[in-house]
Amino acid sequence: MSDFSPSELSILLIEPSPTQRKIIIHSLESENIDNIDIASTKADALAKLDFYQPDLIVSALYFDDGTSLELLKEIRTDDKLQDIPFMLISSETRRAQLEEFKQSGVVAILPKPFSIDNLHTAIDSTIDLLSEEEINLEHYDVQSLRVLVVDDSPLALKMINRVLSGLGIIHMTNANDGSKAISILENESFDLIVTDYNMPEVNGAELAEFVRNSPQHSHVPVLMVSSDADQTQLSHITQSGVDALVGKPFAPDEVKKLLCKLLDGS
Repeated sequence: MSDFSPSELSILLIEPSPTQRKIIIHSLESENIDNIDIASTKADALAKLDFYQPDLIVSALYFDDGTSLELLKEIRTDDKLQDIPFMLISSETRRAQLEEFKQSGVVAILPKPFSIDNLHTAIDSTIDLLSEEEINLEHYDVQSLRVLVVDDSPLALKMINRVLSGLGIIHMTNANDGSKAISILENESFDLIVTDYNMPEVNGAELAEFVRNSPQHSHVPVLMVSSDADQTQLSHITQSGVDALVGKPFAPDEVKKLLCKLLDGS
């Protein structure tokens, strides 16, 4: 358990509505967070980010001069800013509108209105992401684990790598599609496969089926990461040989618990 405290977090809150700002600030203060800077537009946020890098960006979806998705894309291409955790707070419910955020490696997506429990979980995820705490495994040396990470989204791929790295995993091989992963598996062996579900050529379920039907790799645990909220649509994936499923965005602590279960049976 990290000894990093929420009160140590510095936050840039980007919210054009004074009423919403007041609500969010009050909620953050209830989590003992009071180091909060304010921006109301994309331009204002970028100007502030030129001078300092907060521990977390909390943002609405729409501004007068753009959207938080546009802002996030700019941040992710800036070497100084690209690793700052990003939390979206929005009343948007359309799946297509939120999909890009789920694929971009955000730490959390909170609805408007959100509950204190929602916020508490998101803050915990941020702290877990910022606090590198090596996972303790009984049957494996975590620094010797070989992990294949498969995702067609470069930002999601980077986020998964960051979470795994924070747990002490250093040997990671990346593939941007299931077909590429299969090519890699023809020449290399791994202790764990972490894969996205929706990919253009060979999806995660098809990759898992390949793994389970391979004499060389059939024993390897497969953790699937998916932004698909329709669990009915995903219900068949367990039949393809997936050992565990986690949603996007995911909590690092949830991944840690799943890895302990998959690799140690605990």
